[in-house]
Amino acid sequence: MADPTPLVPHSTSSDPISTPPISLDSVIERVTTNSAWPQLFQAFLVSMSWFFDGQQTFITVYTDAEPTWHCTEHPNTTCRSTSNICDLSNSAWAWDRPSSTTIISDFNLQCASSLISGLPASAFFFGCLLGGFILASLADSSLGRRNLLFLSCFTMCVASLITAFSTNVFVYAALRFISGFGRASIGACALVLSTEIVSRKWRGRIGIAGFFCFTFGFLSLPGIAYVNRYSSWRTLYMWTSVPGILYCVLVFLFVSESPKWLFTRGRKDEAVATLGRLGHWNHSSLNLYLSRIPLLEESAEVDLFSSLKNLFEKKWAFRRTLALMSVGFGVGMVYYGMPLGVGNLGFNIYLSLTLNAMSEIPSFALTLFFIGKWNRKSSLLTFMMISGVCSIMCVVVSSKWMQIGLEIVSFFSANTAFSILMIYTLELFPTCVRNSATSMVRQGLVIGAIFSPVLISAGRNYNEFFSYGVFGVVIICCGASVFSLPETKGVALCDTMDEQERKEVTDQINTSV
Repeated sequence: MADPTPLVPHSTSSDPISTPPISLDSVIERVTTNSAWPQLFQAFLVSMSWFFDGQQTFITVYTDAEPTWHCTEHPNTTCRSTSNICDLSNSAWAWDRPSSTTIISDFNLQCASSLISGLPASAFFFGCLLGGFILASLADSSLGRRNLLFLSCFTMCVASLITAFSTNVFVYAALRFISGFGRASIGACALVLSTEIVSRKWRGRIGIAGFFCFTFGFLSLPGIAYVNRYSSWRTLYMWTSVPGILYCVLVFLFVSESPKWLFTRGRKDEAVATLGRLGHWNHSSLNLYLSRIPLLEESAEVDLFSSLKNLFEKKWAFRRTLALMSVGFGVGMVYYGMPLGVGNLGFNIYLSLTLNAMSEIPSFALTLFFIGKWNRKSSLLTFMMISGVCSIMCVVVSSKWMQIGLEIVSFFSANTAFSILMIYTLELFPTCVRNSATSMVRQGLVIGAIFSPVLISAGRNYNEFFSYGVFGVVIICCGASVFSLPETKGVALCDTMDEQERKEVTDQINTSV
């Protein structure tokens, strides 16, 4: 006889799947298990935001590059290839390409201080830093994952489009700041939203798929820049911003909100509607199904910044956040610093960035296939150690080819550690603070990125150890923070802070027994 409250279409009472679940995570697990395509399409569409994030993060490698120059044909004994361009008269030299190819030649910054010429790149990362702190809790509180993803991506792309019309370096830097402020939440929102709408089987792989999209965005830049190498730097911003704005329209029209977030916010009807679309289930059955969930109410008052308060007030959450941010700082310094510093090794800027971007593909492929088998702690620590040792070795060896080889291995390992770190963060925190926690960890990455250009400059002007050597020492030291974190491989995701605490108390009791 048919079950009066079927859990899947045409299920019977003998079907083991009809057993009432004990958590919202198990509801989503059962709803999405046999309906992969709707959830995978949503997850893929959300993950595509990483593509445009990757482009805007590294676009200044080309738009803000120091252009090459040559002495003019007129005999001039004072002009040599080794001369300081600022000591020469304007008639003694000329740019190899049109002056509009980079902001340095377009805005006449060739003799400006490093503070002025580096202002746009620094402004972008400071925008990321400020945006991460301000926007972090909105995805967990008022806006939700979907709305903040749309708002962040739209802000980044529109600011990037307007950047193409900058009239001076200060306007340019201000718009880069706005672009960085907007993109601050893209990675966290995309990662959390894409993994909350799929079953546990796909969670790790979908998270890695987002990193693939970031890599392809990163990898697209050398090709776009090379094709437009004789065009204005403004063209590069046009090529990368307009498709991003069109993508935002697709997000607005086709992406659904996370059912986990909707349910924890008391919007049960919307959660039922979303789950129905993802799993093609009957709404009345889903309503009855969700009514059986013993969802724990938060003991603390919920407001706009309650998620951040919970991260800092709950001792266990604060310790985890601090440890993960420390790990993120070390990984971020290497991950963002390596592509910027390859030029110090004397390699072609197009080829070097392509090699770094291509090394991300096997890194993500490796993580994609083995994330379900690896322990989070040991694998994260291992790849951080490998990255650090190879980075230090870049300073020790003298062969340029060995240096670039070690640099790629170091970048590959840091990139793999970054992937594991993001998946690890998702599993360490409950739904109510997951987006905020992920954003805070990304803040650690951004802080590391802010220090990277300074160290690269010091390595170029003084000693190579100040760049690659310091990178290696920092990521190894930060890796020690992993020892303070629990293992999360294969665990179910909790929804509230109280539920997380009770679960861990239960786990401790079971472990002691």
